[in-house]
Amino acid sequence: MDFTSRCSLKPFNFTFLLLWLSHFQAAQSFTNFIFGDSLVDVGNNNYIFTLSKADSSPYGIDFGPSNGQPTGRFTNGRTISDIVGEALGAKSAPPPYLEPNTEANTILNGINYASGAAGILDDTGLLFLGARKFVVVGVGPLGCIPFARALNLIPAGKCSEQVNQIVRGYNMKLRHSLKTLNTELRSEDYNTTFVYANSYDLFLKLVLNYRQFGLENADKPCCGGYFPPFACFKGPKQNSSQAACKDRSKFVFWDAYHPTEAANLIVAKALLDGDQTVATPFNIRYLNDL
Repeated sequence: MDFTSRCSLKPFNFTFLLLWLSHFQAAQSFTNFIFGDSLVDVGNNNYIFTLSKADSSPYGIDFGPSNGQPTGRFTNGRTISDIVGEALGAKSAPPPYLEPNTEANTILNGINYASGAAGILDDTGLLFLGARKFVVVGVGPLGCIPFARALNLIPAGKCSEQVNQIVRGYNMKLRHSLKTLNTELRSEDYNTTFVYANSYDLFLKLVLNYRQFGLENADKPCCGGYFPPFACFKGPKQNSSQAACKDRSKFVFWDAYHPTEAANLIVAKALLDGDQTVATPFNIRYLNDL
């Protein structure tokens, strides 16, 4: 059975798949290509017809490179891929693929293909284009996000077990598939490594024990309501800071679906330097140094 068939994954409505395909050029600059959904979208949805957008304030209010202006990131600041890239030496975040001024030669410095509301497609696979280092992030505990808890009338401090059970089943199959691929593709012909990032356990621990991480709220989103329509936006008589919570560094969730930069920092650090309970067969920094 060929590679594409072996790694084929059926579309999944709640899927978050992120792949870092990294290599080092002669100048030893870090390069990565990012695939995923709104958790790592940096602006692709700005250029397509969709309701899933983050191109208005207060999104991006804490994103330094844009001076607090929205970029299309579905959070108040940096995404997990932004933070990991910085830690590994990237000079700037890969630009969105659909941005009009993204030039062909930027492929040498990385490109971000992530798009809000995206899922996993059967034919997603870049091995034969030269990628040799992959980080595949499992699905997080979606039963714990404000949107899922509100729809299922889950009390504060609890998560939807029904939703999380589905996620755990998916992650188990994903992890098994990556283990098989590692066994088959670590030959001299491919010399390829897949790292599975266990975002489920990592983020569940953060949500249930948020005070241990210096946070103060894991129930209510910093921006937007806790009940439908869950909209995060700046009113006509508001400034950006008035549209969101006062101290964004103390919230786990930015809106009803996405984490804050504060939560992303905690997750990114664990993926970079954590043990095998977080990333297997090893963490991202170790993979980068191979």
